[in-house]
Amino acid sequence: MRNLFVHSFLLFFPIMLLTSGDEVRAQDALDGHEGTKAEVEHVLRTQQEAWNRHDLEGFMAGYWNSAELTFFSGAKQNHGWQATIDRYRAKYASPGHEMGKLEFSGLQIETLGADSAFARGSWQLTLSDGKTPHGLFTLVFRKFPEGWKIVHDHTSGAE
Repeated sequence: MRNLFVHSFLLFFPIMLLTSGDEVRAQDALDGHEGTKAEVEHVLRTQQEAWNRHDLEGFMAGYWNSAELTFFSGAKQNHGWQATIDRYRAKYASPGHEMGKLEFSGLQIETLGADSAFARGSWQLTLSDGKTPHGLFTLVFRKFPEGWKIVHDHTSGAE
């Protein structure tokens, strides 16, 4: 009987160690994904706050400052950080236009890997004349040494 116990122990103890290690690694991965989601959401909330202060440069700090940044909206493509901020300036910060109050909602953030994620959600502006332009967005994020940045933005407006 004692031999049966010793053999069973020797057989199952290593299996228990291996599976408990998998659970720890799975929990670490889950914690990492939750941390990524929180960091990406923080970028979006920081952008929202900057927009509502009418700080376009602060808003653009959430984007990758690179000629490789892509921004798609209204069947138009912009390539590069400078083209993207120029588009925002022309549409929202030039004479006769206003930035309004921005609100993001329905955020869904998915981790794609250790250094990539995407976010989906809704946006709405509230303008001084009571109009509320709104739409949807999908953003691709990449983690850089300075933090998470949007590398691709596809935004649509309701018609």
